[in-house]
Amino acid sequence: MSKPNILLVDDDKQIIRLLRQYLEQAGYHVFIAYDGETAVHTLRREAIDLMVLDLGLPDQDGWDITRFVRADERLGALPIIMLTARIDDSEKIIGLELGADDYISKPFNAREVVSRVRALLRRVQLSAPAQNKVLKVDALLLDISRRALTVNGTAVELTPTEYELMHHFMTHPNTTFDREELLERALGYAYEGMGRTLDTHIKNLRQKIEVDPKRPLLIQTVHRVGYRLVGERQ
Repeated sequence: MSKPNILLVDDDKQIIRLLRQYLEQAGYHVFIAYDGETAVHTLRREAIDLMVLDLGLPDQDGWDITRFVRADERLGALPIIMLTARIDDSEKIIGLELGADDYISKPFNAREVVSRVRALLRRVQLSAPAQNKVLKVDALLLDISRRALTVNGTAVELTPTEYELMHHFMTHPNTTFDREELLERALGYAYEGMGRTLDTHIKNLRQKIEVDPKRPLLIQTVHRVGYRLVGERQ
């Protein structure tokens, strides 16, 4: 079985050297880019399975690259973990709203980065089914074999994390899930302080599937508990 390809994008050579060492020891094949132009070129040329992306780059920021990936038909579902040295949570939230699956703050433990990479790749790989199967809840149809969602017949692009959340919701409609369980399902881990990450992913999903995201009818908030998807399984 071939090694998963990881693209590391950061202009700090010491960080690249450290993460490359740990990821290669964990069994991954690592590509590196020190700027956005090289990252985009590598994404177009190589079969990348996951990208670890620094928010601050010399020629463009990680937000620009995330926009490029999510807008590209071939790359749109690529898992993205964003690295950021910025303290303001609002900037991390912007990255998640643009489609990053996860973020890690600098300084970080390299073992944690490897763990996050492993968890995100595991979710993508394990959710790939052996046969065609679809889930249908009212106007929502999730094609599990293609990892594709349609709403009233219109295709909706999902990030890997958004897909995991929708799969969990649509498998158990009208069931209220607490935030910890949803974090475990979507990210592969849950710990204190990640609540805003979940809220941002839910907000993104509402923007994509609700008629009026400010007055959601499908993904409803259950006060002080979590969220539920409302609808009839068909």
